[in-house]
Amino acid sequence: MKFTKSGIDALTCPPGKRDVMFTDSEVKGFAIRVNATGSKTFVFNYRFGGKGRRLVLGQYGELTLAHARKLAEAARGKVLAGGHPAEEKKAVAQAFQQQAIEDARQAAANALTFEALIDRWTSNALRDSSESHRTEAPRRLRLNFADMLNRPAHAMTVAEVQTRLDDVAEQHPTTARRLLSYGRALYGWAVKRQLVEENPFAHVVVEGREVSRDRVLTDAELGATWRAACQMPYAFGPFFRLLVLTLQRRSEVAGMRWEEITPDLITWTIPASRTKNGKEHIVHLSEPARQVLASLHRQTDRKTGAVSPFVFTNTGRTPISGFSDGKERLEALMEQERATNAPGGPKNTGKKPSALPASGWRLHDLRRTGVTTMARLAIGPHVADKVLNHTEGAISGVAAVYQRHEFLKERSAALDAWAGHVLKVASATGIEPTAGNVVLMRR
Repeated sequence: MKFTKSGIDALTCPPGKRDVMFTDSEVKGFAIRVNATGSKTFVFNYRFGGKGRRLVLGQYGELTLAHARKLAEAARGKVLAGGHPAEEKKAVAQAFQQQAIEDARQAAANALTFEALIDRWTSNALRDSSESHRTEAPRRLRLNFADMLNRPAHAMTVAEVQTRLDDVAEQHPTTARRLLSYGRALYGWAVKRQLVEENPFAHVVVEGREVSRDRVLTDAELGATWRAACQMPYAFGPFFRLLVLTLQRRSEVAGMRWEEITPDLITWTIPASRTKNGKEHIVHLSEPARQVLASLHRQTDRKTGAVSPFVFTNTGRTPISGFSDGKERLEALMEQERATNAPGGPKNTGKKPSALPASGWRLHDLRRTGVTTMARLAIGPHVADKVLNHTEGAISGVAAVYQRHEFLKERSAALDAWAGHVLKVASATGIEPTAGNVVLMRR
């Protein structure tokens, strides 16, 4: 039949049949299939490779008769040219579907920014790490790659990472090595979970090797540090004093909570979640340390007025921060003292002016100074290692596996002796005292 709109509208499927095919008399192969439900579909029938083939053109109603006839004519032209329009349509549909899948995958990959990847890594891979590592590693990455945080994580290139670490290494080679370690761990974790395909940190190089610091403050420098800290108000003044007296890590002292300290101020227990080695650590507080704590008032949240759990805090909600600025103020007071006591200074006594730590000293050097001084005070290295909460120390290897004694009494006496030494050298302005025999005794 010659297809017309009125003719197609009148077509029906005979009773008892599932569908029936009507063909057009003008375009060879052009047909319409009418099924029992009343739906009508334009098709184009042809032969390819000796077999009958069918190309579905579309539903009547969605396609007009004129449009369907043009599609049939175009398909017939392809057949005459040796083509296979049904297979070509299938290939196009598959390519479209594959492209849609790829677009969705790419969109998901782009949604995983560098910052989002750091968040996932922190919440999962670092979940059981010490609090200091769980805090420090993400903080360092965010700080040094701040301009790349909103970039897709997979878009980070080796060249970009190498350039950034080279820039950092010019001033802070140790920081660059730490960043390299954190980045490799981050992307290594992501590659294993197929979140990204490549680890851009895996092929980056930071020149030089890790150099162990050996800086130890002299007694005069230690005394000057203590006197300057005594002049500073809360929070950094008492913070620096407890850092000296306890010899614990900066982050551990900064994060000190009142609930970790016994009511009598005798001991401070650092929970495993906040220590570097993941083990609970007891710190015996000397009399000077107890005096520092006894002089402090509980801080409150500036917004809510709630009592803060932190001993040292700027906001009441988070531990103290801004250590670089605090240390600069500490050094400024030390320099002021030296200028005052220098020849021609307003308080010159004729003695040698107090020595200051040379540039480049760090707060962490106080721990090395403490353990070195303990050796001078005849305190065993195994006790000093326990005071600093070192996993590997004087007792190592197989012996460390079987040696479980914590030397609590010896550690208490060691910190008392250290506190006595600190106060002694702090009172000896302008001289270089040796290890004294003044030791503060516990009541």
